[in-house]
Amino acid sequence: MKILLTGATGFLGSHVAEQLSGQGHVVRCVVRKSSNRKFLDSLRNIEYAEGPVENEAAMAEAVKGVDAVIHSAGLVKARTPAGFREVNVGGTAVLLEAAVQHNPGLKRFVLVSSLAAIGPSLDGKPLTEEADKAPKPVTHYGRSKLEAEIKAREYASRLPVTIVRPPLIYGPRDQECWAFFDSIRKGVLPMLDGGQNTLSVIYGADAAAALIRAAEADVPSGSAYFIEDGEVRVWKDMLETLEKSMGQRAWLRISMPLWVMGIGAFFTETYGRITGKAVMLTRDKLNELAQPHWVCDSTKARRELGWAPQVDWETGTRLTWEWYKKEGWL
Repeated sequence: MKILLTGATGFLGSHVAEQLSGQGHVVRCVVRKSSNRKFLDSLRNIEYAEGPVENEAAMAEAVKGVDAVIHSAGLVKARTPAGFREVNVGGTAVLLEAAVQHNPGLKRFVLVSSLAAIGPSLDGKPLTEEADKAPKPVTHYGRSKLEAEIKAREYASRLPVTIVRPPLIYGPRDQECWAFFDSIRKGVLPMLDGGQNTLSVIYGADAAAALIRAAEADVPSGSAYFIEDGEVRVWKDMLETLEKSMGQRAWLRISMPLWVMGIGAFFTETYGRITGKAVMLTRDKLNELAQPHWVCDSTKARRELGWAPQVDWETGTRLTWEWYKKEGWL
């Protein structure tokens, strides 16, 4: 098959491109002129289409002649709520319309959404797709991903659409979770309010495999799936496993109350305004961090997509740590 892949130079997208290339598929990657293509250039069967996804003319050309679209591009941090909507909602709308107008025979459009679009579990039980009936996103990012899902479902009668919702994704080439490894390496183990919050996670390569199966599976248009590695974990225990994977223990263990994080968020936001840069830690982001349970259940994905995760947290953190060391990130 020939697959159009957005977000190919990002963490998750790079794993999708790597697996598709390895399977012999042709991968047409949407990239910006300024994108770092070094990793993609090392792969076979790669084509390029210059973006961004918000550009109607560019996407009209990009979708022509492909069998499926995997739309993984999106902003996880932005200066304003409008910034999230412009890319996460607007870019999705442009790509969907381009597919309808210029590739009406498309076999599948896969939208990469997020657990954040549906919101946290209020009772600690892993969310199933029943939660679609009453989504409760708690951040601007989550609301933008939910809007993108709604937009995709508006096209479900004209395109075969599948929605995939990962939780926290980690693994080699990830820049966000790198901060936790780096903090432990420096001897500091920070936790929010004792680290008793629970999480679902997914290894990057497993998440990529799920997206590829979603592009191949003949399921009803508009179907949505959670993916995760099969375990609900406590953040404190996860960090201790991280220490074991790295073979070192942090000498300073800090449990920070939410109000302290709030002060930190205020200063990082101020820095972002002064420099004109988007920052990750904001007061809006604290709405996410304050939730005790970000957990979901991938049973439906395993059953209907014929997919199963291969890497657990213990193995995944060890592989990630080894990759960071090999590549000189740590």
